Amino acid sequence: MNTQTATFAAGCFWGVEAAFRQVPGVLDAVSGYIGGNAENPTYRQVCSHTTGHAEAVEVTFDPAIVSYDRLLDVFWQIHDPTQLNRQGPDVGDQYRSAIFTYGEEQARAATASRDREQTKLKRPIVTQILPAPRFWPAEEYHQRYFEKNGGAACHIIPERVR
Repeated sequence: MNTQTATFAAGCFWGVEAAFRQVPGVLDAVSGYIGGNAENPTYRQVCSHTTGHAEAVEVTFDPAIVSYDRLLDVFWQIHDPTQLNRQGPDVGDQYRSAIFTYGEEQARAATASRDREQTKLKRPIVTQILPAPRFWPAEEYHQRYFEKNGGAACHIIPERVR
């Protein structure tokens, strides 16, 4: 099987992970940290706003079943890309909106997708599109958080994502 990786930051990683796990063709979704300056950061460090990391989800997918473009569509549907360093009640640079790309093909697709999405919105999109640096998985208690703990997702996950 041929797999690919995509990484998205769209607010609290619990909801982002839950949304991507629902997409057919997604083989795994891991909550973690990306885009900062500390090695192997902890949740406490990321929340201190001293590392520069975003909460993100690393998605492993089968491109024979789901396209990167479809994953981009899900990304835009599950959060408000016009909010700078926040999603709803979650405020801080770790909640920023970002697409971390692996190669030129993903970068082109992400940029084209952002430009299409902008035509649907009145406010400017603030989503960063950046080459993916190292991704650090979050602590185990953050993985599959809603599956382990129950409760509602912190993101509104529209039916059209499924």
